[in-house]
Amino acid sequence: MITDWDDAYANGDHIADAATYPELWATQSAQFRDELLSEDRARLDIAYGDAPREKYDLFLPSGTPKGLVVFVHGGYWKAFDKSSWSHLARGAVTRGWAVCMPSYTLAPDARLSEITLQIGAAITHAANKIAGPIHINGHSAGGHLVSRMVSDTSPLAPSVLTRIENTVSISGLNDLRPLLKTTMNDTLQLDEDEATRESAALLKPALPCSITCWVGADERPEFVRQNDLLANIWTGLGARTRSVHAPDKHHFNVIADLADPDSDLVACLLTPISAEDA
Repeated sequence: MITDWDDAYANGDHIADAATYPELWATQSAQFRDELLSEDRARLDIAYGDAPREKYDLFLPSGTPKGLVVFVHGGYWKAFDKSSWSHLARGAVTRGWAVCMPSYTLAPDARLSEITLQIGAAITHAANKIAGPIHINGHSAGGHLVSRMVSDTSPLAPSVLTRIENTVSISGLNDLRPLLKTTMNDTLQLDEDEATRESAALLKPALPCSITCWVGADERPEFVRQNDLLANIWTGLGARTRSVHAPDKHHFNVIADLADPDSDLVACLLTPISAEDA
């Protein structure tokens, strides 16, 4: 039985050298942006709404894109922006896909339900720029947001939703009700009703749905539980699902393989789950 819910969701306290990761991400991202800007393959700060943070970066492959990949960042809906994660587009861009990385208004300036709508708007805006199938992925809070996009209460119009071929929720938070017991909820300002409405594990998938729940094997037990929860429930509701525990990965390095075009994570992102594999 969990008695300390703050500790259950405290990732940095249980990762060696956790404080070094934000600077590493920022450096790698700036290098990647400079590289693609020099090749005229980066479009930065595209507005998808009127709010200051309603912007996304779009990274383009050489040649015509095979389709659109969207990555939604984490930070418990209250930290970071798109600029820390640009380098994670490298894997999909190298494989021939355009990659959209949106920012969104952070809590407490936006409620989670409002952030959900913002991500829907960002995906819709980018989908109007890039033709073809759409594959979406996100990390932690971003994992929650991409799962919401393929739920039966998705903010996406059918014309966009039907283009989503595959979803990867990385270390996703799929049942928000435990967060009501944490001090971070002073910032998130979730109540029982919103936590229920925004929890993918308490919703039905929008079918057809291919979704992988991917988590580091060395993550906090609560993240492993949350990861497996969605895969287990949505399997019974008709979605094609799988749960992957990536060996030797914790919450901060589980996303690193998105930068490697030959990694299992990028292969998973770009390949929908077949009926045989589900």
